[in-house]
Amino acid sequence: MQLAFYITSAIAVIATVMVITNHNLIHALLYLVVSFLAVAVVFYLLGAPFVAALEVIIYAGAIVVLIIFVIMMLNLKEEAVAQERQWLSRGIITGPALLSLVLLAELIYIIVGAQVAPSDAQIVDSKAVGMSLYGPYVIGVELSGILLMAGIVGAYHLGRQKKKIVHRFLEEEAS
Repeated sequence: MQLAFYITSAIAVIATVMVITNHNLIHALLYLVVSFLAVAVVFYLLGAPFVAALEVIIYAGAIVVLIIFVIMMLNLKEEAVAQERQWLSRGIITGPALLSLVLLAELIYIIVGAQVAPSDAQIVDSKAVGMSLYGPYVIGVELSGILLMAGIVGAYHLGRQKKKIVHRFLEEEAS
């Protein structure tokens, strides 16, 4: 189990470094999904399968879809179609696919064939997570929701302002 933890942690670190250093937003987004999946496997290995499922559903699913929505919303140029075709070439999924296959093979090995060594780790169930989130930490949960909404509104506002400025500049040059 320790080896699986170290492999998964290395994949999470590599994918996160690729997110930070990648200049192409779509490539970074693919590595972000791999990073979220690796963190979910780490949670599973530490005895928190519910938190691992939440990691996959909320972060690797919903947050990434939200990021794609914001990219689509702010990408208002007509030449964006040609740029998206370049971004979606077959070669860009090689790195994330390789890391994901390693994670999948490791997860299958853990679930099917590995003998679980007895540990003193306590399994966290969904009721305990709910009691924690909506008990003493309810203000933190609500503040993070407000922060996410403010980020979306701010991104939309900045994108609209940029479009207006470019549109005015093009009108002035045309006249």
